[in-house]
Amino acid sequence: MTALVIAEHDNASIKGATLNTVTAAAALGGEVHVLVAGHNAGAAAAAAAQIAGVAKVLHADAAALAEGLAENVAAQVIALASGYSHILFPATAAGKNVAPRVAALLDVGQISDITKVVSADTFERPIYAGNAIATVQSADATKVITVRTTGFDPAAASGGSAAVESAAAAADSGKSSFVGREVTKSDRPELTAAKIIVSGGRALGSNEKFMEVLTPLADKLGAALGASRAAVDAGYAPNDWQVGQTGKIVAPQLYVAAGISGAIQHLAGMKDSKVIVAINKDPEAPIFSVADYGLEADLFTAVPELVNAL
Repeated sequence: MTALVIAEHDNASIKGATLNTVTAAAALGGEVHVLVAGHNAGAAAAAAAQIAGVAKVLHADAAALAEGLAENVAAQVIALASGYSHILFPATAAGKNVAPRVAALLDVGQISDITKVVSADTFERPIYAGNAIATVQSADATKVITVRTTGFDPAAASGGSAAVESAAAAADSGKSSFVGREVTKSDRPELTAAKIIVSGGRALGSNEKFMEVLTPLADKLGAALGASRAAVDAGYAPNDWQVGQTGKIVAPQLYVAAGISGAIQHLAGMKDSKVIVAINKDPEAPIFSVADYGLEADLFTAVPELVNAL
């Protein structure tokens, strides 16, 4: 029984979500191989070989794989799939784009968003916005799985010594082409990788207040900024800051929620955080039910006081 992890990378380095996925694959009990599909991605393949617990790295290199187009990556995975009992993807935007295509081409059911490996054919995954856990068993010969990265600790990025083997690159499908990419530049940590997150809700009232009140706290803590869906929908914060079931799933060491009531869809995205601090003047706010520390106070007074104390 051998598992294949599809690495998420930028052709130069391996992204953190891959490390969590390797941990999930290792829990299956067999060998773990990693596929690095890209172009001029030798550095990323070398980095993958250093991941603790990885037995082999397959490096597929072609211009058609440079930008990670879902059709081409799926074709590459299918070309290698016969040798593996499990194929695992991080449950990120990229992983969720490729995994369903692979499952469909293999004619198997996808097992989505797992948070625990019970056995080689049985897994746990959250349902109903994380309010219930489903135990899913699959009889498919090849199991296509996406891994909720917050459910698994990352594997060590160094200490491994896997062999790197070249894999024949699949032909360009011709179904899509890369046109361009607009990347938001920020000095702050990326939301899903941040160890500390400061999030704001609709109670902040405007984009100006959102930035005025929360930015100093985030600066003091070296934190990423997040937001509830209500704040994003109201235009107080950009879409890529949204934390929740329909945004980003995060599990930082510290999550500070200011003016967030705690709707179910928001809690689903952050309740696995190690320490949750809630600031809200409504004592009945659902956010207090998951908070380790709750402060019943006006955020416009409490947050500046907290900044001064830091």
